[in-house]
Amino acid sequence: MQDIMQFAGNHTILSLAWVVLLVLVILTTVKVMFSKVKMIGRGEATHLINKEDAVVVDVRGRDDYRKGHISNAVNVLAADIKKGSFGELEKFKSRPVIVVCATGTSAFESATQLKNAGFQRVCILKDGISGWSSDNLPLVRGK
Repeated sequence: MQDIMQFAGNHTILSLAWVVLLVLVILTTVKVMFSKVKMIGRGEATHLINKEDAVVVDVRGRDDYRKGHISNAVNVLAADIKKGSFGELEKFKSRPVIVVCATGTSAFESATQLKNAGFQRVCILKDGISGWSSDNLPLVRGK
């Protein structure tokens, strides 16, 4: 314990950065736990897509979407969702919606806004497209 105190005293900025990061991780974890939006894995996402006709909403930029996206995913920018402009998503309010971003971290806000706008079942794909592709699941290019 004395070594930790000595280290913290000698490396104040590093110690403060570590404490701030720890607090942010705890706050994010608590926020997700009490959210109306559920974080799902790739297996559950595949089940929702194949068995329950879920709609995949890709909130990445158009260029990233064209480089590779989940089959039949709808590309709606996070900024458009924030403005309340859902476009073609309006007709899918009763179907499960899976919000996808690059790594699974930036989709939370968009998913929450969709849930607040009346979408019944909204989920976030854990680890986003990077996790999807790391499991060698298919991606569609172009469009």
